[in-house]
Amino acid sequence: MLGPIFTIATYTVLEALRNRIAWVLGGLAIGAVALGGFVGQLALTESAALQAALLAALLRVCCVLLVAGFVATSVVREAADKGQELLLALAIPRAAYVLGKLAGFGLVALLPALLFGAMALMLAPPAWCAAWAVSLWCELWIVAAFCLLCVLTLGQVMAALAATLAFYLLARAIGSLQAMAQDAAQLPRMAIDALAAVLPHLDQFTRSEWLVYGGAQLAPLLAQSAIYVTLLGAAALFDFYRKDL
Repeated sequence: MLGPIFTIATYTVLEALRNRIAWVLGGLAIGAVALGGFVGQLALTESAALQAALLAALLRVCCVLLVAGFVATSVVREAADKGQELLLALAIPRAAYVLGKLAGFGLVALLPALLFGAMALMLAPPAWCAAWAVSLWCELWIVAAFCLLCVLTLGQVMAALAATLAFYLLARAIGSLQAMAQDAAQLPRMAIDALAAVLPHLDQFTRSEWLVYGGAQLAPLLAQSAIYVTLLGAAALFDFYRKDL
């Protein structure tokens, strides 16, 4: 089954390139450089640190929206064009289709991580930039896996994007919610703790201060990424198998 997975992943990356995702990333890079230069002129002290923190936060959100949008539109367009039915008619296992898409979207998520990690070299040491880029890739792959699950389940671009955005915002805020719930009643605190137990702690990923002060700890983030990408891929596979295509 590795052959079909590799083929589907390859064509997913080629589709991203044909959709000019490289041009979008280039536009984001140019805008980030221009904004960084403007911020650097305004800062009185530590202009490089301020540029790094601001650009890291901005590019992180832009990459999430870009990857989620590509995942949702790609799967829905392929379904509308009967591409899924054609692939399954070629005796390709459904597992190969889902895993190929998951791997392909992971490779697509690698593109902005590499580009913006390389851009960060202008403002931070290489080791700090590499850790930030790896964390960004892991975060984007988790988002892509969740969006794939949503779009296979819901079948609509806007619904999948809305669910993915809600998931991302909640996963980013779960640490703060837990901190605020420490003085709350027992039932809300237990509910938030239960939610935190099943959500990835994306507030610990791709932190802007890593480009300013370093100190990234990648091992827990890699473990979280492996667990959640596997679980979300298994859920997407289960949902895809139960559909009557």
